[in-house]
Amino acid sequence: MTDQLTRAKQLFTSFDGNTFQMYREGRYEEYQQYNVPKETETDWFKEMVDHCSRELSIRDWQAVHRLASIASHYQDVSILRCVLSFATRNVMSSDSIVKLMYAEGILEIITKTRKQLDNDLVNEAYKSTYVILETIIKEPLIIDPGHELENYNLKDKKTLNDRARKSIEKIRSDLNG
Repeated sequence: MTDQLTRAKQLFTSFDGNTFQMYREGRYEEYQQYNVPKETETDWFKEMVDHCSRELSIRDWQAVHRLASIASHYQDVSILRCVLSFATRNVMSSDSIVKLMYAEGILEIITKTRKQLDNDLVNEAYKSTYVILETIIKEPLIIDPGHELENYNLKDKKTLNDRARKSIEKIRSDLNG
């Protein structure tokens, strides 16, 4: 890979492929100078999705947020499939905040990739997310060390449940709309 292409990739991946953010940060002109083909950008998106999918963890949900960001510019069904697969295998054993972050992340990814998704996958994702959200509401508040409610705009179990209910309402609205 040439130095120019390496720099272009660095810019592209640091902004999750978001050219608008590049523009806002004053980097878009530089990126445009590299004349990156769309096929190359698609390859970079795939690499980012693959990398973030391997980074999914119940200890750190930054990867799910990054995948949701990538989904804004690369609407690919694999993003939802990866997050959903991870969440259904791992999230139910995590604390309340992790459950909420993953549930909200899945809903955000569905919203951003909806046109690419078949109804069966959407229904599966909504069902799994609904179960996670219902678990948040029904179980006592569980917080692992290092996860502070205030860091996630939460005050107590009531505000956690309110956010879970809001997400459940979104699911119901989407399914009925």
